[in-house]
This record gives sequence, structure tokens and C-alpha cells, in this order.
Amino acid sequence: MLAPRALVLRAPGTNCDRETAYAFERAGGVARRVHVRALAARPATADDCQILCIPGGFSYGDDIASGRILALELKTRLADVLRRFRDRGGLVLGICNGFQVLLQTGLLLADPATGTPRASLAHNTSGRFVDRWVSLRAEPGRSVFLRGIDALELPVAHGEGRFTTRSAADFSALATAGQLVLRYAAGADGLPTNPNGAAGDVAGVCDETGRVFGLMPHPERFIDATQHPAWCGRLDPDAAGAGLAVFVNAVKAVA
Repeated sequence: MLAPRALVLRAPGTNCDRETAYAFERAGGVARRVHVRALAARPATADDCQILCIPGGFSYGDDIASGRILALELKTRLADVLRRFRDRGGLVLGICNGFQVLLQTGLLLADPATGTPRASLAHNTSGRFVDRWVSLRAEPGRSVFLRGIDALELPVAHGEGRFTTRSAADFSALATAGQLVLRYAAGADGLPTNPNGAAGDVAGVCDETGRVFGLMPHPERFIDATQHPAWCGRLDPDAAGAGLAVFVNAVKAVA
């Protein structure tokens, strides 16, 4: 049986594609890094894959706004390809910049009536770029990617990660539907770890099926225990990092 295949989409400014591809391979999949223009030239490339991931970084330098140019490119040149991929049951993962892109393309949390985004990722309330580790609690619900995960610790690195919805009613509806599946939680010291002022401490969301998932933290940056800044004397150096489980769940779901 062939191993599940993941397409890791990259663009100018993407800088987490190699780590993300490696994480999928560590999870038992086969990963292929594909430039967005190569996919536009040969859309059938996506037909051979079961997972599509838009990784983190600063696509197109985050000119205008984070993820905006890549999102426009995808909507203009690959909208039908991405919708078919999603609708045939493919898994879609957006990490940090990829999460920003998913919201702006409408692949995640779009209004079913108008297709417009119901949520966005605004500038951090601090007005500063944040680069730190955060504690998280998961409420997986239907999310394929978070099955069996209750809590984890991951790094964040972003300037526009503050989750906000179009209205309070939208936030309530998403919460009721079980789509707000990952939230910032209190750390070991009992203090909150929300790094950006996100509404409801939201760090990640999924679509109605649980097969499309976007999150601001970087699971690909913690797949080995030794990647944690406090691993020495606290974690088994041969153990997997908490982020690996996200990729293992994805690979198992399509195996």
C-alpha cells in the first residue's frame, strides 16, 4: 500500500516548507514541496495527494497584509482546484501564514451564503511581532488533526495572529458548531499565554467537516523533544515533540 502523500505548497517568502515536509515524513507520509506557480501550471499534481498544506512564513513578504497576495493568487488561479481537493475529502492544513491564507481564500470559515470570510487574523494587540512558546488546550470535536490531543505546547511567531470574527453572532455560531478547536491556555505558572489578544483565546479552527484546519502555532517546529527550550532534564531526548501528533493524525486519517 502506498504511503499517504502530502503536497506542501510554497511561494516566494515561505520559509517553513522543509520542516513541514519533514514532519509529514516523520509521521509516515510522503511529502512533496510544490511551488504555487508549478501547481498552477499543472493542477493535476494535486490529484495524486491526499493532504494539502500551506505552511508558515512570509509569503510575498506579507506585502499589503499577511498572506494576502498568496490568497489572491490562489483565488485567481487555483480556486477550483482547491475546492475540488477539499470536496473530494482531501485534508487541508494551514499553519500560521497558511492559516491566514485559508481564511482569505474562503476555504475555511466562509459565509455559506455569500462566500465572504466570517473571521480574520488581525494585528497582535501589542502591535509587535511575537516569538515564544505557548500552552494550548484542544477541543477536537470533529477535527481530524487533533484527535486524541487534549493539551500541547508549541511555538508561535507572528505579527498578525489575533483571531477575530465578523460579529459576536459569528463567534457564537462557530463555538456552538464546535469549530473553535484550539485555544491558548494557562501555562505551568498559571498565567495566560494568549500572545496576540485573540477573541476567546482562539489559536486554531476547523471547518464543518473537521478536515480543513488552520492554526497559528507551529507544530512542525516541535516534532522532537530536543526542540523544546527546556528539554534537558525535563523531557526524554528520544521522545517525539507534541507537534508530531498533528501530522500523525493527518496521515492516519487518509491511510
